[in-house]
Order: sequence, then structure tokens, then C-alpha cells
Amino acid sequence: MFKRIDHIEIVTDKLEATIAFYTEVLGFTVGRRDRIPQPASGVMLDIAYLGLGGTTVELMSYQGVPVAPAQPREHLGYRMMALEVDDMKNALAYLEAKGVTAAWGPVFRDDYARAEIEDPNGNRIELRHWF
Repeated sequence: MFKRIDHIEIVTDKLEATIAFYTEVLGFTVGRRDRIPQPASGVMLDIAYLGLGGTTVELMSYQGVPVAPAQPREHLGYRMMALEVDDMKNALAYLEAKGVTAAWGPVFRDDYARAEIEDPNGNRIELRHWF
């Protein structure tokens, strides 16, 4: 009945900067973009679908509508998405060269390493390296 997670939605007021981060830094590709009028509010909704390894992130931006900042780290509800990396040390060095520093970690355990970064909106992204 249920097959897979189809996509994850992220609302942003920094659409182009967020697209650049996910594509130029994390290696996602832009699959499609839409612009949809919202007749009830008169607002335009801009959408960008980004893909990586079979996972889609749908970025949504409501033109002219203020967006609340990302939640603090510990809160009820969804917390973050996680990306698997081949090598934690190499991934963090690559990100550092792109101007992205770890917001937490890295922590190395017997069977995995874990760190967190933030996107331009302050959303946490876990990096996980399984040994």
C-alpha cells in the first residue's frame, strides 16, 4: 500500500539562495519549477522540486508573505532530514570549503559518525556516515 516517502516540503522566503545551497553545495538537481497563483490571497506560490538519490525536496515560497524562522533544535514535530555521506571527514572538509560549517558535531561512534549543518533558512540537516 505505502511505497516510499515521495517528497519533503520546505517553506522559504529565500527561494533562490535555498535552491543554490541545495544544488551547488549538496548536489541536488532542479527537476521542475512551478508558479501557482493563490486566488483567495492574491499571492503567488513559487515551487522548485529538487532531487537527490531518489528523494525530492519541494521548496515553496509564498511571494510577499513573511515566514516564521526555523524551529529551535528541540521541539515537537519534525526535526530535520538526514543525508547519508560516504565519508564524514571528507564531507565536512568539502562543506567548509563552500563556507558551510557544522552547526553540531561531528560525533564518531563505533558504527557511525553524525554531524549537523543548516540550510540558508536555519533548517537543520543531519549528515550520517555509516561504517
